[in-house]
Amino acid sequence: METVKTNSPKAWMLAARPKTLTAAAIPVMAGCALAYIYGHFQTVPAVFCFLFAFLMQIDSNLINDLFDFLKGSDREDRLGPERACAQGWITVKAMKTGIVITTGLAAAVGLCLLCYGGWEMIPVGIACLVFAFLYTTGPYPLAYHGWGDILVLVFFGFIPVGCTYYVMAHDWNTAVTMASLACGLVIDTLLMVNNFRDRQQDAISGKRTLVVRFGARAGLVLYFLLGLLACWCCFYFILIGKPFAVVLPQIYLLLHIFTTAKMAKINHGKELNRILGETSRNMFLFGLLLALGLML
Repeated sequence: METVKTNSPKAWMLAARPKTLTAAAIPVMAGCALAYIYGHFQTVPAVFCFLFAFLMQIDSNLINDLFDFLKGSDREDRLGPERACAQGWITVKAMKTGIVITTGLAAAVGLCLLCYGGWEMIPVGIACLVFAFLYTTGPYPLAYHGWGDILVLVFFGFIPVGCTYYVMAHDWNTAVTMASLACGLVIDTLLMVNNFRDRQQDAISGKRTLVVRFGARAGLVLYFLLGLLACWCCFYFILIGKPFAVVLPQIYLLLHIFTTAKMAKINHGKELNRILGETSRNMFLFGLLLALGLML
């Protein structure tokens, strides 16, 4: 990679990791699609939901970048995408300032959502901000103790899908629950492939992910099962007269099977970043197909 000037716009762009925003977009798309089919869709709160999700994703990326660096987890043997603090692209002081600004912007957008969702959204917004820090910081960093997968289900499934729907409909139903579960499961494949790739480095750093605890074979099986279960969740939508929401997401499953086979073949090393890219593509396709299937 060409030289990146310290604290430059390019450095901040790399630190924000815009490719990860697909994970933030998927559940909001599902929530908007559900609001649409039940006759509650509103453009302004939908835009605010997307903004909040994007800002929280960027905020989490910056927080993880900083605190993994401070913990010494981003060593020279890192296999994943390069981190801004570890590479010297952004200074620690500047990163702390960036986190404060991004957190403040997310909080401001969250306050705007109160006009639509009501005061009951305050605890949800606080939880999003607090857990963004607790993931890699504090005396018990959750990512280092194997809680990452549960947090993905909650903060990339139930909270964004459910709250996007709630701020427009002021309601919750079984369709929202199943869509939340499907989105959380499919997005967790991204975390699983990260943990599969980094299993040896994580073990050295004391990061007890599920792959570190149960081994590479278990990680590969879990990766496949997460995508499969996400597709199975979609079968619920036949009960509400949405057959396309059942059929279209199954296209994702074909790609997921091919990607799982490639992942098993590669097994270890930086080449697994190809699987990371394919997983991101696959899960975004799943989100698009689910949203489209619900609206048809």
